[in-house]
Amino acid sequence: MYKPKDSSQSPRFVGTRTFMRLEQIRTTEGIDFAVLGCPFDTAASNRTGQRFGPQHIRNFSVLLRPYNPDMEIDIFEYCSGVDYGDINVIPGNALRTYDNMVEELTPLLEKNVIPIIMGGDHSISLGNLRAFHKKFGKIALVHFDSHGDTWEHYYGEKYMHGTPFRRAVEEGLLDVEHSIQVGMRGPLYSPDDIEDARKLGFEVIPMKEVRKIGFEQVMKRIHDRVKDRPVFVTYDIDFVDPAYAPGTGTPEVGGPTSYEALEYVRGLDGLDVVGFDLVEVLPSYDANEITAVLASSVIYEMITLTALKKRRQLKKESKD
Repeated sequence: MYKPKDSSQSPRFVGTRTFMRLEQIRTTEGIDFAVLGCPFDTAASNRTGQRFGPQHIRNFSVLLRPYNPDMEIDIFEYCSGVDYGDINVIPGNALRTYDNMVEELTPLLEKNVIPIIMGGDHSISLGNLRAFHKKFGKIALVHFDSHGDTWEHYYGEKYMHGTPFRRAVEEGLLDVEHSIQVGMRGPLYSPDDIEDARKLGFEVIPMKEVRKIGFEQVMKRIHDRVKDRPVFVTYDIDFVDPAYAPGTGTPEVGGPTSYEALEYVRGLDGLDVVGFDLVEVLPSYDANEITAVLASSVIYEMITLTALKKRRQLKKESKD
C-alpha cells in the first residue's frame, strides 16, 4: 500500500526528506513497518548531537532502491511501510521521553507493525523496550555495540546511554536467558565492564572472540541463544570500526567493516524479529557522510528482514 517514490521518475532531490522517500504519514493501517526518529541525546556522555541523527540518516537514505540483490527480494512486493516522523522527545528529561516513546509506539505494536527507530543516543533503547514489554512481555535482545551499556550509573545518573540494559534487566523487560551482546571492545575501567553483563545473564561475545570464531559461528550462537523468542535488535553504530563510521560519540577502533556490518543484520533472517533501533549517529563528526551511508544501509537491511519474514508468512498461508 505504501512504498517509496520511484527515483527513476522523480529526482531524489525533489520533495521533503523522508527515509527512503517513503510517505511521511502517521497511520497504523495497511503497513507492516514504520520508520521513526527519536532525536534525543541528553544522556550522551562525550560528544553530543545525536539528536540530529534521524534527519541525517534520512538525507542519505534517498539513494536506496526497493530491490535488495544480496537477499534477492523486492521489499515492497511483500510489505508496506511509512516514515512515521519523529517521537516527541523532551530535551533534558529521559524519563518523560521514555513515557512519550511508550505512548507513541504502543498503537503501532497493537497493530503488529514493526517499528524501526533511529536515535538519538543509546539511552532511548530503554523506552523502546518498555513499549515492547507491554506487547510481548519479556523480550529477547540482540545487541550489536562496542560497549555493553550495563553500567550501574554514569556520574551518579541511572538513565544514561551507558546504562539502559542494566535498567531493562532490573525492570524485568528482557528475556535475558535468550539475549546476547556482540562486538564489545576497547579500553575499560575494569574487567567488570564486561563481566557485569554476564552476571546479569547476557551471553557476551567480545570483538576479539568474534574475530577468533568467525562470522558463521557468531550467527549460530545468536540463533541458538534467541531460538524462537520474539526479539528486539539494537544496533549502536559504534559497533562498526570508526574508519567506516566516524560520526559517533564514543568510537572504538578494531570493529567490523561496513560490509560485515550489513552481514550481521542479514544473518538475523529467520529469527522472530519484532523491532529494531539504530543509535548514536552523530552528524557533526561524519566526514563525507560515510556514517549516514552505512546507517541508512543497515536500516535498509532491517526493513529487508521484515520483507523476508512477510514472504515466509505468505508462503505458509498459501500452503495451508
